[in-house]
Amino acid sequence: MSDPFFHPVSGFDLPRFAGVPTFMRLPHVDLQSDRLKEVQIGLIGTPWDGGTTNRPGPRHGPRQLRDLSTMIRAQNGATGIRPFEAVNCADLGDVPPNPADLEQSMDRITAFYDQVVGAGIMPLSAGGDHLCSLPILRALAKTEPVGMIHFDSHTDLFHSYFGGTMYTHGTPFRRAIEENLLDPKRVVQIGIRGTAYDFEDREFAKSVGVRIIPIEEFHARGAEDVMAEAKDIAGSDPTYVSYDIDFVDPAFAPGTGTPEVGGPNSFQAIQVARMLDGVNIVGADLVEVSPPFDESGATAFLGVSIMFEMLCNMSLCVTDG
Repeated sequence: MSDPFFHPVSGFDLPRFAGVPTFMRLPHVDLQSDRLKEVQIGLIGTPWDGGTTNRPGPRHGPRQLRDLSTMIRAQNGATGIRPFEAVNCADLGDVPPNPADLEQSMDRITAFYDQVVGAGIMPLSAGGDHLCSLPILRALAKTEPVGMIHFDSHTDLFHSYFGGTMYTHGTPFRRAIEENLLDPKRVVQIGIRGTAYDFEDREFAKSVGVRIIPIEEFHARGAEDVMAEAKDIAGSDPTYVSYDIDFVDPAFAPGTGTPEVGGPNSFQAIQVARMLDGVNIVGADLVEVSPPFDESGATAFLGVSIMFEMLCNMSLCVTDG
């Protein structure tokens, strides 16, 4: 059982619209706190979108996700899992990026996560754009490459943009494979769709062994069958989970920078995260929520609901491990 200090504030004790918002109403524990050593899963904001190439705004995502996460309650309504009672969870605050310097921001992100990993904490991150995943992986996969289950409408495996820009939200996993942070034969990408400049990214995926499951195949086979294959590809070794909110159809998640039509609905979005049970998760992220395009907050609420499903499965990894 977890320490009651790490339990979220109940809506029966303080209305959900009141108080200082933290992720899921958890206590805020910064990296200098004496209680850091007690944290098992840390929720972290990466408020940075220096890699964005289309509609900007994900730098504001963590703040909106925190606000909407006050609606998350203690128990999973489908599985019955109560993650906050199983493990010590805390909001570890935000990485402090330098919005004027892309590479320095990545170094700052990696340095932050080096401390998190060094403290033995499993990170669940809220972006930010998808380039945030690369410096996170540099901390998590420092000693050996990990597998990855990746939900997205884009592969993010492009070589470069505009003839030589190597670091954008369309290139993080190309760089991660080149840097031996990801084992490409244990990487599966689910939901890929939309118009394309060319198939250079898919050809690279095929050449190194990355499995791409396009949205047409996802809809034809169904979430359960696809997730069974994804878990088989990931195997029992350490695996990272990266979830771009634009995996979801923009009818349900309009607040993102590069939406693509034809995606899953909000139930399927939750379903695939719930089906991560049994995966040896070492960290996860939910990225590309852009509040300027999310006036109702519906995208952010779906995002934190997905984060809660991932957190439930991460708590099982901690207790089973």
